[in-house]
Amino acid sequence: MLKFLPIILILCYGFAMWFFSAWRTKAELRQNSTPLDHPALKPLLARLGRAMDLPSIRAQVYEIPIVNGLAAPDGRIYITRGFLNRMEAGEVTPEEIASVVAHELGHVAHGHSQRRMIDFAGQNVIRSILLMTLGRFLPFVGPWLVGLLVSALSARLSQKDEFEADRFATALLVKAGIGPEAQLSLFRKLDRMSGGRRAAAPAWLLSHPPTPARIAAIEANRARWQG
Repeated sequence: MLKFLPIILILCYGFAMWFFSAWRTKAELRQNSTPLDHPALKPLLARLGRAMDLPSIRAQVYEIPIVNGLAAPDGRIYITRGFLNRMEAGEVTPEEIASVVAHELGHVAHGHSQRRMIDFAGQNVIRSILLMTLGRFLPFVGPWLVGLLVSALSARLSQKDEFEADRFATALLVKAGIGPEAQLSLFRKLDRMSGGRRAAAPAWLLSHPPTPARIAAIEANRARWQG
């Protein structure tokens, strides 16, 4: 029994990290968010809801300055204050914000947010086990290799989720009569806003797929659903 103790401890550590991360994320979002009640967005969210045979989609404003959208593990959709500020400044349109909401609804529909939390715990377990083995034989290079391997695995899973959410959003935007053009135009804007900084890292280590690949996939989906 004692020989299995290290593995049992690692599994307990993974579960504890999952529980703590979920609790911290929920608390952070609850404390720093307000209901999204913007007159330019409410009709668009209502159209998204009708397209899904649901009431008007409800979203929250996450009060941070960066430009982002996210789906919490409990299914709530968040748009950052930084994104809304860009809309108020005329840099992005309400339809483009609606395309972000549609994308995050795709994450909810596919259960990505919950799975990412589980993946996070699993990756911590894998990292710990590999550090115990490789670190013993490769004391200096081993931890670096383990970090690279786990990062690549995480990026691969995350990129798959992003393509699935994009595909869901395109179909939903077509059905809602908003159209995927807003989705495409936003990606082009965000790519310019990033200033090409993403190009510094290999595509397989990025949590999101390269923008040109996402645009190409959306255009293919648009031709499929609008054709």
